[in-house]
Amino acid sequence: MALSGIQIYKLLPQTNCKECGFPTCLAFAMKLAAKQVELSSCPYVSEASKAQLEESAAPPIRLITLKSNGYEVKVGNEVVLYRHEKTFYNKSGLFVKLHTSQIENALIEETRRINQYQVNYVGMDLEVDGIAVEDDTHDPAKMKAAVTAIRSVSKKPLILISSAVDVLEAGLSQLSGETPLVCCANSTNWEKFAELAGKYKAILAIESDKIDEFVELTEKIKSKGIEDLVLIPNGKNLGHNLILQTQIRRAAIKANLRALGYPTLAFCSSPVEAAQAITKYAGFVVLDEFAAELIYSLLVLRQNIYTDPQKPIQVQPGLYEINNPKENDPVLVTTNFSITYFSVANEVEGSGLPAWLLVADAEGMSVLTAWAAGKFDADRIAKAVKSTNVTDKLSKHLLILPGSVAVLSGEVEAELPDWEIRVGPREAVDIPKFYKLALQVN
Repeated sequence: MALSGIQIYKLLPQTNCKECGFPTCLAFAMKLAAKQVELSSCPYVSEASKAQLEESAAPPIRLITLKSNGYEVKVGNEVVLYRHEKTFYNKSGLFVKLHTSQIENALIEETRRINQYQVNYVGMDLEVDGIAVEDDTHDPAKMKAAVTAIRSVSKKPLILISSAVDVLEAGLSQLSGETPLVCCANSTNWEKFAELAGKYKAILAIESDKIDEFVELTEKIKSKGIEDLVLIPNGKNLGHNLILQTQIRRAAIKANLRALGYPTLAFCSSPVEAAQAITKYAGFVVLDEFAAELIYSLLVLRQNIYTDPQKPIQVQPGLYEINNPKENDPVLVTTNFSITYFSVANEVEGSGLPAWLLVADAEGMSVLTAWAAGKFDADRIAKAVKSTNVTDKLSKHLLILPGSVAVLSGEVEAELPDWEIRVGPREAVDIPKFYKLALQVN
């Protein structure tokens, strides 16, 4: 049973050291009771207290990890309903469904496409997390052959889908040393599925369209020694799925109902279903087919949802060379907010023009936001110029400021008297045209 804030407080050191980030131990205890912090934030809690606080310290959504040869997909460990309350921690695992009825060559080719797909988004490489294999032949030999074919070209984690235990076992027999996910158990077959999951140390997924049935099934399966579970809310339509996903998440986090404290899985046949599943609140998302344009949009959506809203995406401050700049090429200045950086860098790179791109440390803020917060000013720009030694690389010292902070030009001139300061365009899309004019003048 979960402890109250006062009960937790009595087990804490009560030193009010503030090292946990809160002014008092009582404030920390209240946050711990609400599942909004982790016990590890307290550096002085005793081992005896840790044992008693284990349940209250554990995240309300259990951490589930699919493992294969060199790959892991972690979901769960979530502590909030809304990302602005704290953050979401483990991104939805994105899987593409293949079928046991596909011929071997087609299966291998499709697996290769999925395995090789990768896109770069604001400096991060995004890719599909794994493959789901659905039994549509009811033939154990076909499942075994499909898993073998997939493993010949991809080592990414697998989800095996069948209503027949013997079919699933044929696939699991080819995954020694791995931790796959098997589904789907229900109220009629849960005992056989629990036995299979225990034998192969696999994650077990449970399917239902009723919250009460999920509670009953998770308790029964846990009594068999199976702790790692995934819930599949099988709603009648898009709206029903949203209701079930939200009810499960809310019951786990707000009511601390351990029987529902597991990640969920969503099977998606359309982009709308997949987008809804990522945002509310699926741990695993299984797509019916592989389409690069769909995968890209979902990966970007997922990245945005699972980025800490209190920590902007940043690039490393410094001097970047684009299109092999020479000593007489101008220097463009921007901040280290990733989207700002890549907007500028992509426009210059696409134009084919050489550029020195000076990225100042603005604590991950965009140009205007950083300027308004006092994080992007003449002093920081001058420090960036001096710390990168860009002056030594150039024969002409021309610095181009973002147009939205034209007000800084006089101050920057005072800080860098040996430099010619110009004000560039406000929007990144206008940089190539402005840059060509700047080159012509010089």
